[in-house]
Amino acid sequence: MTISGVVSSARVTHDTAAVDELAAATPESQPAAVSQLLSAPGCREAYVLATCNRVEAYVVTETARDGWDILATFFDDAPDRVVETAAHEDSLTHLLRVASGLESVVLGEDQIIGQVRTAYEDATAVGGVGDLLEPAVTKAIHVGERARTETTINEGIVSLGSAAVELAGETIDVDGVDALVVGAGEMGQLAARALESSTVGHLTIANRTIERAESVRETIETPGTAVPLSALAAHASEATLIVTATGSDEPVLGPDDVGDHEQVIVDLGQPRDVDPATGSMPETTVYDLDDLESLTRKTREQRQTAADEVESMIEREFGNLLMQLKRARADEAIAAMYESATRIKDREVQTALHRLEDRGSVSDEEREIVESMADAVVNQLLSAPTESLRDAAVDDDWETIDTALRLFNPAENGGEPEPTSRNTPVEHALGAAEDD
Repeated sequence: MTISGVVSSARVTHDTAAVDELAAATPESQPAAVSQLLSAPGCREAYVLATCNRVEAYVVTETARDGWDILATFFDDAPDRVVETAAHEDSLTHLLRVASGLESVVLGEDQIIGQVRTAYEDATAVGGVGDLLEPAVTKAIHVGERARTETTINEGIVSLGSAAVELAGETIDVDGVDALVVGAGEMGQLAARALESSTVGHLTIANRTIERAESVRETIETPGTAVPLSALAAHASEATLIVTATGSDEPVLGPDDVGDHEQVIVDLGQPRDVDPATGSMPETTVYDLDDLESLTRKTREQRQTAADEVESMIEREFGNLLMQLKRARADEAIAAMYESATRIKDREVQTALHRLEDRGSVSDEEREIVESMADAVVNQLLSAPTESLRDAAVDDDWETIDTALRLFNPAENGGEPEPTSRNTPVEHALGAAEDD
């Protein structure tokens, strides 16, 4: 393990950017985004989390400035005012907060923990996760799971899908209405489950691939059908409640697709699934992600006590993470020190034994005495430096640790010392015993 470098991050989220600005910052895919970051000179590790509410990128570089230069290029299509950056410790803390749901539109929502895990798998698949991001992201997933099992942070509205249904219910009575979900991905599935939990009378799932729509439809007990996107217009004109959640680059619904009766459309797409002009139709009300803020603000207030508990949990776990990284860095230097000493010890012991064998046979007991004494000398000599390196890690004294790594790394130190031609202390000791 080589724990080196610093983590730098940048993000565009629902807190700073409008829907269209967030869409402009969204990469083609998470693996492609990680690969793009890794191709930049000086980027050692990379992790990208892209959801409908956030695009976050984390890189490991030699310095924070190197990282921010790489991230500035990555977010080149987003206005500077919507891009937030963070240095090493703030980046790690923020990642823990994201996985715990504290940074979500719906405070404590469950979907984000799965998205953090998927982003970790995507980054790992293309070589983005190394010795620094590995403990950081896995710690974030661990904290996110603890937050949901040990607090009430996710009680009530737990996803944007359920928030969408709640928001629609403020405008129309959803009891017995015909509902339509456009998109059968993760967000579409959450919306379908939320509608199932309500009292809608009929639920249609529309998706680009009918097989995917049918698979989601089969998990829902509410009566309904699965249809391809090619049939969307006909079903959209009949539905009273529509929730859209596709990955389309262009709107899938427009003014010509709605009916002449009262309708509510909640657009969860990123970028937009619904042409903004649709909201100008006389009987149609269109909500988007920005409109969910007022509703989720109420949820945030209701969950504040649980959020405070999660904040305390994150503080403790962040301290544990920092200590884990510090110890790993110190252990790396200690391991290098012992490895270097062991190589020299083994070589010198063999040299001493060969010389003793030239004088006569060496018994197994004598060989064991030589080897044990050599081990004891190494352990005693390195005991104090070991404690000093561990103390240096706790005190953030990285100069001492880096110096130790350079001193005991043969590649950095020009190779190992040459074998000595003089009698070793071990040989002198055993020779003296023979003379006696």
